Amino acid sequence: MKNWNKVYEDGSPVRAEIVKGVLESHGIPAYILNKTESAYKIHGHSEVMVPEQDFHEASKIIQNEITF
Repeated sequence: MKNWNKVYEDGSPVRAEIVKGVLESHGIPAYILNKTESAYKIHGHSEVMVPEQDFHEASKIIQNEITF
């Protein structure tokens, strides 16, 4: 998707879902790009993507409101 940027990356798809949910609760559209390399879900990660215009706000939300 053009004009979308990666705002978060993690090896845990659950954490990526949490980040996506928090961003969406703040009105920021987000989707998860699964970068798993095999059908067995080994050696991969998930990326949370947001529209380019929401990148800085999303980064601040992740930094200030989400801890694992």
